Amino acid sequence: MSRHPLQRLTSPSRGFSALVHLAGLLSFLASLDWQHRYPNPITMRWGGQYQFLTILGLLMSTITFACGLLADITLSPKLFEVKNVLSVCSTPLEVLVSILYWGLCAIDKTLVVPPGLALPFIPDFGFHAMPALMLTVDLLLLSPPWTVRTYGAMSISMVVAFLYWGWVEVCFAKNGLYPYPIFELLTTVQRVVLFTFSASLMTGSTLLLKWVYGAINGVEELKKEALHPVKGE
Repeated sequence: MSRHPLQRLTSPSRGFSALVHLAGLLSFLASLDWQHRYPNPITMRWGGQYQFLTILGLLMSTITFACGLLADITLSPKLFEVKNVLSVCSTPLEVLVSILYWGLCAIDKTLVVPPGLALPFIPDFGFHAMPALMLTVDLLLLSPPWTVRTYGAMSISMVVAFLYWGWVEVCFAKNGLYPYPIFELLTTVQRVVLFTFSASLMTGSTLLLKWVYGAINGVEELKKEALHPVKGE
C-alpha cells in the first residue's frame, strides 16, 4: 500500500517498519517476562504487576506494536489504522511514564521505588525508557500525522489519569498498600493535584509530539497547532 503523503517512511511494510515493530515488541515482551520471573512483595498482592502504571503502559505498548507488526506482515490497512489509533494514547502515556519516573528518581528515587526493590539498569531502562523511545520512533517515521485536537488529547489524558487513580484506590482497599511510595505521602487533595498535573503533562506530551512530528516531516500546520492549541478548536 502507498504511504500517507506526510509520512516519512513506508509503513506498513516488510522492511524497516517490520524491523522497528519487531524490535520494540521483543523489548516489551522481555520486560513483561522479567517482571513475571522476578516478582516482588507488591506484585504478589491483589492486582499483581498491573498495579503499576508502568506495566499498564507497557501492556498497551505491546498491543500497539503487535498490531503494527501484524500490519507489516499482512500489509493490512485496517491493522495499520488500529495501530495508529492506539498510538494516540499509548505514545503520550509512555512519554508521561518516562518523565514522571526519571524526574522523580532525580529528586528522590524512594518516591517511586520502595526500599530494596531497585531494578538493575538494563531492565530499568527497558521498563521506563524503551517504550517511549520506540513509540516515538514509530510516530515520527512510520505513522501519518495525528488528527487528535487539544481538547480530545486533554479528555483522553484525564480519563487515563483518573481511571488509574480509581484502580490504585481499589488495589489499596484490597492490599492496604499503594504500589508507589509517593501515594502514601499525599493527602487525597494532593493526589487530585498529582493526577491532574499528570493528565496535563500527558496532554502536553501529545502537543510536543505533534510539534516534533511537524518539525521533522515539514508539516507547518502541526507545528502551529501545537504552539497555539486553542485556536481552531
